[in-house]
Parts: sequence; structure tokens; C-alpha cells
Amino acid sequence: MPEGLGHPSSRFCYLTDSHTSVVGMRGITAAMNVLSVSVKPKDILLSEKNRVPAEEQNCMTPHLFSYPAQSNFSGIKYPLSWIQEIKSGKLCPIKTPGKWFVLLDAASYVSTSPLDLTVHQPDFIPISFYKIFGFPSGLGALLVHNQIAPFLRKSYFGGGTAAGYLAGEEFYSPRPSIAERFEDGTVSFLDIIALKHGFDALERLTGGMENIKNHTFALSRYTYTVLSTLKYANGAPIVRIYSDSDFSSPDIQGPIINFNVLDENGDIIGYSQVDKIASLYNIHVRTGCFCNTGACQQHLSLSNEDVKRNLQAGHVCGDDIDIIDGRPTGSVRISFGYMSTFEDAQTFLKFIIATRLSKSDCKFPSQTTTRETITQSVESPIQNDHTANNNAKKYSLKTIISDTEHWNNSSAALKTPETSRAVSESAMPVYISGSKPITVTNIYLYPIKSCSAFEVSEWPVGNQGLLYDRNWMVVNQNGVCISQKQEPRLCLVQPLIDREQKIMVIKAEGMDPISVPLEENTGREIQIGQSKVCAHRVQTYDCGERIAEWFSELLGRQCRLIRQSSDFKRNANQKHEKGQATTVSLSLVNEAQYLLINTASILQLKEQITERLEEPLPTEELIQRFRANIVISATESFEEEKWAEISIGALCFQVVGPCNRCQIICIDPRTGQRNKEFLQTLSSTRGRKTNFGIYLMNQSLCSSLPNILSVGTQVFPVLKEDGEIPSPLSNEEKASG
Repeated sequence: MPEGLGHPSSRFCYLTDSHTSVVGMRGITAAMNVLSVSVKPKDILLSEKNRVPAEEQNCMTPHLFSYPAQSNFSGIKYPLSWIQEIKSGKLCPIKTPGKWFVLLDAASYVSTSPLDLTVHQPDFIPISFYKIFGFPSGLGALLVHNQIAPFLRKSYFGGGTAAGYLAGEEFYSPRPSIAERFEDGTVSFLDIIALKHGFDALERLTGGMENIKNHTFALSRYTYTVLSTLKYANGAPIVRIYSDSDFSSPDIQGPIINFNVLDENGDIIGYSQVDKIASLYNIHVRTGCFCNTGACQQHLSLSNEDVKRNLQAGHVCGDDIDIIDGRPTGSVRISFGYMSTFEDAQTFLKFIIATRLSKSDCKFPSQTTTRETITQSVESPIQNDHTANNNAKKYSLKTIISDTEHWNNSSAALKTPETSRAVSESAMPVYISGSKPITVTNIYLYPIKSCSAFEVSEWPVGNQGLLYDRNWMVVNQNGVCISQKQEPRLCLVQPLIDREQKIMVIKAEGMDPISVPLEENTGREIQIGQSKVCAHRVQTYDCGERIAEWFSELLGRQCRLIRQSSDFKRNANQKHEKGQATTVSLSLVNEAQYLLINTASILQLKEQITERLEEPLPTEELIQRFRANIVISATESFEEEKWAEISIGALCFQVVGPCNRCQIICIDPRTGQRNKEFLQTLSSTRGRKTNFGIYLMNQSLCSSLPNILSVGTQVFPVLKEDGEIPSPLSNEEKASG
């Protein structure tokens, strides 16, 4: 019932610890002039004070209260007894007369816990089959109590929902079945057929949902217990766990652990950093606020003003801006399902220990307490007693720590103190680096995206950057770009530009060299298509069957070589320091026209990596891992991060921002082999972020002078006034080209 009709109006109430899909319902209720009210979990426990006087208890104004059976943020299970208590009027979310109906959001809960509807009878129950089986994606159900069906109204009717209607007259008769009435159009019957097989497989593999509940709780309790005992050598905790329970019972806690990783000083390490390092260990974690802003605010102590300020600062749901003004914008979440094993839990704990502790740094908790807790935790009903007893011994904290050594070439501890950035104490418009001039030492272009570098001593500069830089890329049969993340062997492909012969020669070990013309094919027989680079559409043309067969044979999969069409202009809008916006053209690069790194920064990082690898590391190899276009010899490490603009000869460049590195730097450009030590060391050395190098864009090109970039040319930087360069706002990893 809407407001303003002379009688008590309806209310839509929801727990603040609710999924976005529930909170979003207030948009529908607002259109009906029904007020929405959020209720904090702690206030429900005090809601007996909201009971209306006896004379108002006969009011039949309908209200709806929604709450989750299990929080998708922390895993806390809210009492199912609330259902009857609210419907009976014993508990009142707010003090207003009327009849309360309950929507129980069971999407997270029923994925690992049984829900007996003969005992607990909410009016509405949304569930997700995808969360139960992992298939089919996007298929869920809304269970509606039969007694509620007559109260439901529908304004739209679609195919299959009408018993009969007239096209020329306002006449419509709905189908009698509530399911048929509300299921517009053709349902996903092929996916629905798969559900029976999913339930049958679940029962056959696990013995039922009660077993799944106990099994997943055993894993989460075990992980929680070990995780909460881990400390640095100085006694500081390694993680901060966001929990509303002590994991004492599967009836009040689901198999979800939400946390942030801390450094030795107690400062939070951003969730995007943790996610990036976890991927090196083949671990998938969820990060952010998990479509539950209310719980995120509660546990991270974020006010409404904080959330609004973060949005104004550029942070949006799903991006990698994880720290603003020293405070987290989200957290890390792990969860367990019926297919999870104790090996999975151990793998995760090994990852945390390997990246945060060295063997000598570890502080052991009380052995008696740990042994008792772990033994209780591993008694899963899905494993036999013999296995459980062995696991209790196998997964002791001491065993986990000693087992982490084989994960790395050397100790993977991220115990190096945070390296202070070279930021100027006083802002100066022009920056002079000591007495030694800064010069260009190396120039690289990458004609084929994600393939090997082509080093030159001088090279023409065009409107899109270095001539021919990332003009080509390898794609799969669906036209999707293939990078070194999927195919590390691409780093072994060597493109060589021969400007005199006007060809690009492509070489790879075990393959005959092949060439493609530098001049663009404008014939009618070429195939024009579209591809994507970092979510941006680009127009390309195919380079032909011969080169496609060459790459397909090399990589052992169907792929093709495509080139960006010269008729297509992919632009990026950039702002100058003075606030003037300019439009620059991009090739198939991810973020900017150029990437610059400093040899002084390389040498500092090399020292750290060499210490941990315990073997020599050629400087040239480390330079190649960072896939820069321009390498310079500045005096101080990371001083390039202070610059706003630079001039190299007659060329002027604007600094766009720092390059946030991904796992491609872990790939050896000589062999294609991965070593996660490089990204881990960068993370440890830089502190929280994995920035290395800066992006540049052309400021302007002078048509009266030769636009040539040459090795040995002096570099003149201009210092940014505030001494810092904001990172480009994107949820894509930009250094993968």
C-alpha cells in the first residue's frame, strides 16, 4: 500500500548485510510509492522493542522483510527462527502496524547447507542453482509459498502466461498456476533438464547436503584456525579476518572466510595485489565488496561519506583501486564447496605462508591448542576416519610451513621492508638529476603484440608511437587476442623489421623464417574484421593463410595473425597538467603509446631478486621482462615516478601514469618458463603495489623536424608539482602486451 492514502502504508525492509540484488528491489518499491528501510543485524536482536500496541495488531497492511540465510560477505548464518518470529509479530524490524511477510535470500546458504521448508516457512525464497552445482550459469528459482500466491500482482504478461487475452480490448485472463503466470516466454528448458542430473550427482558423490555442510565447515574452520594464528616475527598478525562468529558451529557459520592481508606494520595490503600474487599459485579468490556494500561498510568501518568519496576518487565496484587514503575499499574472500579438499585448504595456507613469512620468521601457536583444533576440524563426513586422522597429522602448522620450500626457487617470504619512493621534498617545475645527465640507453619495439622485442639504436616516431610498434597481434579462431598469459611461447617469436626490403621477418626456433609485408594490403581480397584490446574494439585485417598456418603449427592451436587497419583510429583522451584535454591515437597497445623504465630502478630490483634466487640474474634479462619501449639511465631508482613530462631531443612526452605489472614479468623471455619470484619480489620491494615504469604519450610532433628517437639522446624531465602520478583508472592489467 503506497503512502498518502489515509491508512498505514507498506514498508520494504531489508538487512544491511544483503546482496545488491535485494537492495536493488527498493527501486521497484519506490516506483510504487512504498518506503524502503534498512535494518542493521544488531538492531533485529533488539526489535522486540518495536512491537506495536495491542490495539494496532489487527492492522493488515502488508510489509516485506528480507534477510539472507547466510551472509555472502562473512558467511555468518542468521537465525532461521526469525522467519516465524517476524511473521507472528514477536520480532518487528521497525515499529509500524501491519502484517509482515518474509523473503529469505537463500542463494548463498543452500549451496552448502540443507534448508527444511517443513520447519522454516518463509513466503519467498530466491536460490541459485549455479552456486550449488557450478552449472548452469544464470539459472535460479524463486520459491513462493502457496498461501501468498493470491497476493501477487503482475502488470506485464508475456508468452505462455495467459489463459486468454484480446488484442483489441483490455481483456486478459492469467493462467491459474503461479509458476505459469510469472514465467514469461520460453524457459531455459535445456538447462532445467540438467538440474536433475546435478542433484543426482550431488547425492551420489556426497551422500547429501548435511554431509556437505559438515565437510565444508570442517575445511573453513581448519583454515580459519591456522590463518588466525599466523604472525610475523614481531608478533603482528598476518591477516585481519572479518567474521561475526568464532567458527565454532556449522549452524551459525558457513564455509566463507573474509580477510585482508597485513604487512609487518599492520597496514593493509590491497586486495588486487593479493589476487595478483594468488594467481601465480593457481588460486582463485574473490575480491572487493562482493555485491554487499552494507556488510563491507560494517566490517571495514566505511561510512556513507567514505563510500561516496571513494566513488568520486574513481573507485567503482569490480575495479582494482583497493586502497584510498591508506584505507581499504574492499577485502579478499575464500569459500569452500562440496568439491573442495583439505589439499585445497593446505594450498591456500601455503600460499599465505610462502608469500608473507620466512621459515625463521614463523611464530608457532601452542602446539596442544593447534593439534586439538586441527584434529576437530578435519573430521569431515565425506572422508573416512583413517583419512581424517592422517590429515590431522599431515596438516599441522609446522608441516605446512616446512612444505612451502618447494614452491619457490628460494624463500618466497615478502619480508623486505617497504621501499620508500623517491619523491621530491619540494615541488619544482623543472627537475635536474644530480650532475650526471639522463640519457636513453635502449629502444625496443614490439611489432607483434606479446612477442619478442626488436631492439634498435634509432627509430622513427609516428602518431601512434614508435613506427610499427604493436601493429600486429595473434588471435585465436574467435578473433580474441592471445597473450603470453595464455601462450608463454609467444616470447620466443622474434619479429625483425627490414625497412629497406619493406618486410617483417618472423623467426622462431624449429621453424623456417617467414615474412609479411610492411605495406598495408588494400586489395579487395583482404578480410576486414574486429577484435578487442582491453575491452576497446579495433578494426583489423587478416594477414593470410600462410602466416596463420605458421603460427598454428608453432603454438599447436588454431590461430591467425591480424594487423590494425590504418583506416581505423583508436583514440585515448588524456589531460595535460594544465587541464587541457588532448586526443592521441593508439596502436594495439593496452594503455599508452610508450612504456619507459629506468636502469637504476632495474638494478635496485635486481639486487632484491638475486638475493632471493641465490643465482646470477643478467640485467638485460630483467630489462626484457618489463617490455619497455624506452630505457633510460637516471641516477636515482624510481625517480621517474616523479615526472609529469619529459623531453628527448625534439620529442616531448606527457607522463600518463605508472604501469601496474601483471604475471607476464614472471615469464623468462629466453625460455618461456615461469617463475613467480619476480612478481612477488616486485610486490615486496615496492610495498602493496606492483608498479614499475611509467606510461608516456606524444604531446606534439613537429612536422618541420625529423621525429626520430635515438639511443644516447639526453632526457629532460619536468617534475610533477605534487610529486606523484595517479595510476590509470582501469580494472584491466595493462602491461600484458
